[in-house]
Amino acid sequence: MMPSLHKKNIWYFLIIAISYLFSSALSIAQVAYIPPEKPRLVVAIIVEQLRYDQIEKYRNRFLENGIRRLINEGTSFKSANFNYLHTQSAPGHATISTGTEPAFHGITSDYWYVPLKDETIYCTYDAEVRPVGGSYEQGLHSPSQLHSSTFADELKLATKGKAKIFSAGLRESSAILSAGHSPDGVFWFDNKSGTWMSSTWYMDQLPVWVNDLNSMKLSDSYLNGIWSLFKETEAYSGCLPDSNTFEMGFDGKNWFPYDLKKIREKSFQGNNDSYSMLSETPFGNTFTKDFVIRLVKEEKLGQDDTTDYLSVCFSATDYIGHRFGPSSVEMADAIFRLDADIAALLDFLNETIGKRNILVFFTASHGISEIPSLLEQYRIPGGYFRQNQALQLLRMYLNALYGEGAWIKGYFQNQIFLNRTLIEDARLSLDEIQKRVSRFIVQHSGVASAFPMTMMESGRFPGDGLMQKVLNSYVPQRSGDVFIILNPGWVERNDNSVTGHNSPYDYDTHVPLIWYGWTVNRATVTRKVNLTDIAPTLSVMCGIPVPGAATGEPIFELATR
Repeated sequence: MMPSLHKKNIWYFLIIAISYLFSSALSIAQVAYIPPEKPRLVVAIIVEQLRYDQIEKYRNRFLENGIRRLINEGTSFKSANFNYLHTQSAPGHATISTGTEPAFHGITSDYWYVPLKDETIYCTYDAEVRPVGGSYEQGLHSPSQLHSSTFADELKLATKGKAKIFSAGLRESSAILSAGHSPDGVFWFDNKSGTWMSSTWYMDQLPVWVNDLNSMKLSDSYLNGIWSLFKETEAYSGCLPDSNTFEMGFDGKNWFPYDLKKIREKSFQGNNDSYSMLSETPFGNTFTKDFVIRLVKEEKLGQDDTTDYLSVCFSATDYIGHRFGPSSVEMADAIFRLDADIAALLDFLNETIGKRNILVFFTASHGISEIPSLLEQYRIPGGYFRQNQALQLLRMYLNALYGEGAWIKGYFQNQIFLNRTLIEDARLSLDEIQKRVSRFIVQHSGVASAFPMTMMESGRFPGDGLMQKVLNSYVPQRSGDVFIILNPGWVERNDNSVTGHNSPYDYDTHVPLIWYGWTVNRATVTRKVNLTDIAPTLSVMCGIPVPGAATGEPIFELATR
């Protein structure tokens, strides 16, 4: 009996000991993975022109450690949308950074027309600043046209200037608007010199490490290479044939491989902007990725308990989409290469700062329409709006009504600008002419509706319907007299592209939104969220005030943790 009891006691104590060791190990593991009170580095990865369905289409073909890692380890939102009319790059970046619509942050479009000066203004143009590095024309940029503070601005204030704020991207407006007014550095690509540059709004001279990087002329090495397929041909199933009649291509060539050196010499001979071709290849995104990795190292981001901020703007997909369309092999290849760039960036951040110390969000500034001529082949409604013909007929109509005169100042970004001085001198009703123009222009092929400015001034509209989207894009000083909305599948005729974006429809407004790192759990959210919710969510997660004009709501799946 005694030996049997002895054995039982031994087994009993052994089980107790194992249970204790297991629970102790589990407790240690839990303590080890408790995240810090705040992230050390917030990273915004913003792609220009990337539709949500493109992520779903290529999801199983992505690398394990790129976009798929964001989805598998983070919180993915399946219904994230912009809620305004002019879905362009600049309004998208400004909306993400400020947490509000263009009506409040002021960036209604990439360009807008100023009737009193009879000139078109670029959204970040500023004649009061001077270039730092690079060419003169591409250095006259600042955030002075942005009316609201951004998340990064509020972070700078809340930390009494201790937070390091940086942003970089090929396109100056993207890099500038995604950061705000008070960053330590904003860098963009100079199409004339092929180097990174900035303006005196941010610094008096480029950091030594940027000058060193520029001296290497890495942009030349990319543009002297070959753009060939990144994956096996099977990975591009579901795309259009590599050579087809719908795409613009480079100087008429629209199939792989692309000898970039020859194309550049032929297409940009004698052109001072020859480096702009880098933006039209996936290597522009790779160039951006390499730059921001160097930036994080040199500026020592995320190395202390004060939260820093980095915005990474990938622009090449925008140019490629305009030239080849969203269903092209070229666009698929650009997305695959973007996935590899994101994988490299995430690997670097995780290794140097640690996943629990970084908070990453991945999204896009807008989507894109399918090529109208492709839609027409499948008898799906779509087409090209011939705005010049429509305006010519409109001028004839107004001349017949009110006599000979330059009644129209111009047409920009789906908006008609009337000659208000002439209308006032003729003692005519501006309201009446706006309504007449709206009723006339809506009769043209491809036009779904037209709204006079006076309708915008009458007040807000309930819900998130079409009228509300128009109102969300309306700024009295920067908007036209008549807003035009094209039918789904229709885009403006443009000699430099085969398709575009600038509509309130799902293919332009619906973009990916994925959060990763720090306190973010693995989850999939199907409810609808607005891209204005990003900045308030970041503010709540970091415990700082929301941007001044923010209208978005903190995303409770993230902000309540």
